[in-house]
Amino acid sequence: MAVRIRLTRKGSKKKPFYRVVAADSEAPRDGRFLDILGYYNPTKEPAEINLDREKVSKWLENGASASDSVRAILKKEGFKVTATTN
Repeated sequence: MAVRIRLTRKGSKKKPFYRVVAADSEAPRDGRFLDILGYYNPTKEPAEINLDREKVSKWLENGASASDSVRAILKKEGFKVTATTN
């Protein structure tokens, strides 16, 4: 089971709100997840990002890979995340 840190969409039509979650790489986008790591709200100016740094670090240390969008968010928050090919 490969674990990915990715976004899951919440919110209503034209008002997106995203959770940052750790999920099985084969699970659907808004399907089952393993852990909630924080949230991302792109509708605010500037975009609102709230992450549980301990949980994110734990998942990254345990081998979870981040999606491209989450990698950009983590980089903005000061995490050192390397690109992996999956």
